[in-house]
Amino acid sequence: MRNVRGWDVAVLVAVVVLSALLVANRVDGGELAGGLGAISALVVVWFTVGRRGDESRAAPLAMALLIALGGVATAITPSLATMQAILFPLLWMLARSVREAVLVNVLLAVSVGVGYVLGLGWSAGLLLEIVVIETISLSGSFAIGFWVSRIERENSDKERLLAELRETQDRLAAASREAGMLGERERLARELHDTIAQDLTGLVLLTQRVRREVTAAEPTVGETIDLLEDSARATLAETRGLVAASALVALDDGGITAALRRLAARIERETGIAVAVDVAAGLALERDEEVVLLRCAQEGLANVRRHSGAASAALSLRVDGEEATLEVRDDGRGFDARQERTGFGLDGLTDRLTLSGGTLAIDTAPGRGTVLSASLPRTRATR
Repeated sequence: MRNVRGWDVAVLVAVVVLSALLVANRVDGGELAGGLGAISALVVVWFTVGRRGDESRAAPLAMALLIALGGVATAITPSLATMQAILFPLLWMLARSVREAVLVNVLLAVSVGVGYVLGLGWSAGLLLEIVVIETISLSGSFAIGFWVSRIERENSDKERLLAELRETQDRLAAASREAGMLGERERLARELHDTIAQDLTGLVLLTQRVRREVTAAEPTVGETIDLLEDSARATLAETRGLVAASALVALDDGGITAALRRLAARIERETGIAVAVDVAAGLALERDEEVVLLRCAQEGLANVRRHSGAASAALSLRVDGEEATLEVRDDGRGFDARQERTGFGLDGLTDRLTLSGGTLAIDTAPGRGTVLSASLPRTRATR
């Protein structure tokens, strides 16, 4: 309920005006006492039940009491029929729909009309007068009520649009931050590829050249060169793994299904590990969801590449109503998930999913491979 204090003031002002009308009309003592009792009842009904109209049971009870009060007050003294000037707007405010407001306003008009008959007696002329008075009162109530309802509906629409605008702004800000992070990772991947990886490749080639130039009379030099080459190759493989994990695989060409297939093909080409891809046909995800899931696949395959010693791996992506789940499986050596991790890959992946409302599950043990399962709630499903 909006502006309850404003309605409190309106009721109190109406009480003062109605009391003044009773005194001005110089009704007899019995009518005056009954009229003041009806006015007091209006205060009691409003401040005990009416102003709590937001509660599910309070509004119907308050409307029923106000409708009855309008008829009783008019029956006590017809001058209190003017009470409907405050009762009509109170009923509009308490009603939960326009249809309900129309119904309770009609019931109030009927109640006041019955009060007229009980207070003044029955006659055809009086009945016609009552019908005219209540028709005019009801028409005025409808005119004001529909106008106010339209204004409230427009205000509600504006508030909804503002809320949607704020939500859109928050999403754009989050997308901008995500794009900045992805751009920085892409830039870092290019730098790694164009500098360190190239230098390490040159180092490997130089060690091979030196080996060819070393004579058989210097075996210790050959052993040192072998160690140097092994170290360079290991560092090169690690750097390529970082590049693979950091580089952004394009989503614009074929969406996440094509991106996952390109990622799997690249891993197969560079490592020899067979990577199967299973994605449901016709899969539709939001862009930010695709980015998060693609990063999960990149990190999962980077771990397979660096640590698993696997001969094969598999990527699968499925959508179950409100959740998308990406799995990365391998047949490698596995590990003890209870041990403290020293790397940043899985922890970073967990943090990324947490920021998006998702979770990461790891099923592994030494000697039986690893399954990474990344679950992400779908934003489209919650709209």
